Amino acid sequence: MSADCSSYVNADKVLVGSFSCPREDGEAGAIYCCGFQDVKYCCDDPNSFFPYEHNYMWWLSIGALIGLSVAAMVLLAFLITVCVLCYLFISKKPRNKLDTGLTLSLEAAAKKYICSKAPAKYSADECIL
Repeated sequence: MSADCSSYVNADKVLVGSFSCPREDGEAGAIYCCGFQDVKYCCDDPNSFFPYEHNYMWWLSIGALIGLSVAAMVLLAFLITVCVLCYLFISKKPRNKLDTGLTLSLEAAAKKYICSKAPAKYSADECIL
């Protein structure tokens, strides 16, 4: 049993002629034509998509895992730093508010207004807030 791989143009724009599988210089079990439009090869599995051993992909995965681990650690350190700084900022905040000099109560504001308009009606003790 054999398969014929048709000619194709590879990624370097070079025409590669058609060939039959298995090739004379290849494995005897590689009887299927596998690959894509720009790379074709003989293989022993008709569902094979890559002409390489799959072991090379583990190195990419290990590199990706290391990169993701480093990124996760940096993100975790950033989040911990932000949480600690927020806690310190909130815990070191003064509990009592500073006096701004503004009167927020309507009663006190009305009394101050009346004292400023008619100081003769009220004693000095009544007008001091």
